[in-house]
Amino acid sequence: MKKLIVFDLDGTLAESKSALDVDMAALLGELMRVVKVAVISGGDWPQFQKQVLANLATDQVSGEQLGQLSLLPTCGTKFYQYAGTWTQLYAENFTVDQKEKITRSLTQAVVAAGFTAAKTWGEQIEDRGSQVTFSALGQEAPIEEKKQWDADFSKRKKIRTILIGMIPEFAVNLGGTTSIDITKPGIDKAYGIRKLRDTLGIAISEMIFIGDALFPGGNDYPAKEAGALSIQVRDPNETKRVIEAIIACLGDGPTALKPEDER
Repeated sequence: MKKLIVFDLDGTLAESKSALDVDMAALLGELMRVVKVAVISGGDWPQFQKQVLANLATDQVSGEQLGQLSLLPTCGTKFYQYAGTWTQLYAENFTVDQKEKITRSLTQAVVAAGFTAAKTWGEQIEDRGSQVTFSALGQEAPIEEKKQWDADFSKRKKIRTILIGMIPEFAVNLGGTTSIDITKPGIDKAYGIRKLRDTLGIAISEMIFIGDALFPGGNDYPAKEAGALSIQVRDPNETKRVIEAIIACLGDGPTALKPEDER
């Protein structure tokens, strides 16, 4: 029985750093009528407000529906739920010294790898409290530029290898389209899945995870390793088709997928 549908954000529900489109927002609203939904991303809370909540906060999505939604920024090191307003249940942040070491090491690793960008759009290194994120072309880079910069992940893999040698006490993972996420050890989407289990009281076997990077080394892969039934998608358009299929399976009956409905 499936009781919770969990989504990645960038590349799955929306294009990188972009808001949900109208169709996706409507589909999520329909999905929340019949089953609990969660979104886990490396992005921080302001990014969730911009990308997810801006289009969900409409007359078409009720407070009761929003009460079905859990939002987990920075891979679950922060957790938000709705009860009239959005409330942070917890946050597990770095110390100042930890942030300084990570930022210094990131700068050195990029230079050592030989991938200093000729042009950037906005800040490259973002302090997200419980996560530090490096965006190779800057936080505001155009989507097309980002897609072209490291399509085969080879540049970020090289930077990651160097960085792991410099800060072995932290976890270093590829995220988004051009980004690298640094967290405390064990902080990835598997951590977020376990936080959902513990906070909502829903077994991992009762979850479905949907993401665009479920391959080994991808930032969604840990969710699969945690034991969640996982569905790989190419982009938000394919995610829409998956959501439609889940809604069709749920129909007017019980609000949980039966085993024979799993694919």
